[in-house]
Amino acid sequence: MTTHTHQSHPDIIKRLNRARGHLQSVTQMIEDGRPCLDIAQQLHAVEKAIQQAKRTLVQDHIDHCLDEAIGAETAEQQSHIEEFKAIVRYL
Repeated sequence: MTTHTHQSHPDIIKRLNRARGHLQSVTQMIEDGRPCLDIAQQLHAVEKAIQQAKRTLVQDHIDHCLDEAIGAETAEQQSHIEEFKAIVRYL
């Protein structure tokens, strides 16, 4: 397996490490008997952090790997690819 690294990977790692820390805090909150509303808020934050890390990874992959996979394309094809990249950001 070859190494596959993008410029966004260090940022994604930071986000995931932060989410891991928050998740550990949630576990401690449950063990400490904290209110369910507080726990739910923290779980929501963890979920959003992981979701954003995934979104960043997928968008970065599309931005950098799609052109490489397709190779040389016409101006019209490039226009379609750029439109695809733009619309994916709304997912």
